[in-house]
Amino acid sequence: MPKVILISQVPLPFSNIGSWTTLYKNYLQGDHSIDYIICPEPQQKWETVVYSFVSNTAITRFQKKLKKNPYLGYLKALDVILQPNEKYIIQIVDNFGIVKFLVDFLQKKTMRQHVYLQFFYHGFPPFYENFHSRWFYETIDEMVLLTQDSYKAHRDYYTVLPTRFSVLSNGIDTTQFFPLPLNENQTLKQSKGVEEKTVFVWCSQDRPKKGLHLILDAWKRVYAQRQDIILWVIGCEPKSPQEGVMYLGRILNDELPSYFQASDCFLFPTLCHEGFGLSLIEALHCGNYCIASALGGVPEVLQYGKLGRLIEHPHFVLAWEKAILEFLENPIPKKSLPSDLYSSKSWNEGMNALIARAKETM
Repeated sequence: MPKVILISQVPLPFSNIGSWTTLYKNYLQGDHSIDYIICPEPQQKWETVVYSFVSNTAITRFQKKLKKNPYLGYLKALDVILQPNEKYIIQIVDNFGIVKFLVDFLQKKTMRQHVYLQFFYHGFPPFYENFHSRWFYETIDEMVLLTQDSYKAHRDYYTVLPTRFSVLSNGIDTTQFFPLPLNENQTLKQSKGVEEKTVFVWCSQDRPKKGLHLILDAWKRVYAQRQDIILWVIGCEPKSPQEGVMYLGRILNDELPSYFQASDCFLFPTLCHEGFGLSLIEALHCGNYCIASALGGVPEVLQYGKLGRLIEHPHFVLAWEKAILEFLENPIPKKSLPSDLYSSKSWNEGMNALIARAKETM
């Protein structure tokens, strides 16, 4: 039976917030199919897998420069695992750079035919330009994307696309992110001092592509008309004081659900082609109405407008101002999503199914 090896550029478990590392954390704590992890040594280790750590000694660093191979430490760690005549599934997450070095290594060991390469891509648009990508898609055995729309973008962009494709959408822990009954919701809002407010929330890292500046600009005009509202900004340092805006900084993962449960509308003004948007489905599962950019994988996540409002021209401040005011004039009651929709449980089952199909292929 083929063994499964996960190659990670970060230590696993990963101490910082990260969508795919969180997904693997939940997965590896349950019924999983991973046998080995290759990564830098973490502070803690999972007991249900075997580790092979990436060396970063002075000798390895010298060899990397000499051989012009930045992934030499990973290949050394892999060499410890590989056994002649055994079969392996190797999972790579978003690391396009390692693929060529990995395949060259496997070919030199005459083991390429014994390995199935599963590449997980958490972006949305095609990574390589047309006509410069065929080597990559001929090299890997399967490309796993987050949405069907991402697959369509790849299919329509490339002239030749010679590999298998699958889709595995992100999932969250729906035992943490869920809507509260009305009475509990009111009590929670009261505890946070917003019982008389309609609460909007923005949650991300403070980067221009996340669109916070558009929301703050629109908010000035909205707040001039309505003072019974508040905007919670989560995940970035405070900017210049602004009426009706409260900067909450970074919120611990365990505390984040309570803020989504106490809020009414989630704003997702991304200005890039997001692969999926994990915070989007966290807010959805807590009952928030969502107003989001119609870019990347977001329309599919919001079921093309069934689960929220899509902003077709997200670079226009007026579009956000109008959408926020329309929500205030016609508020959408909180509602529950099916617990298995975009859940970590469904992601775990999907991952096991992907691995099982790969094993059948070998």
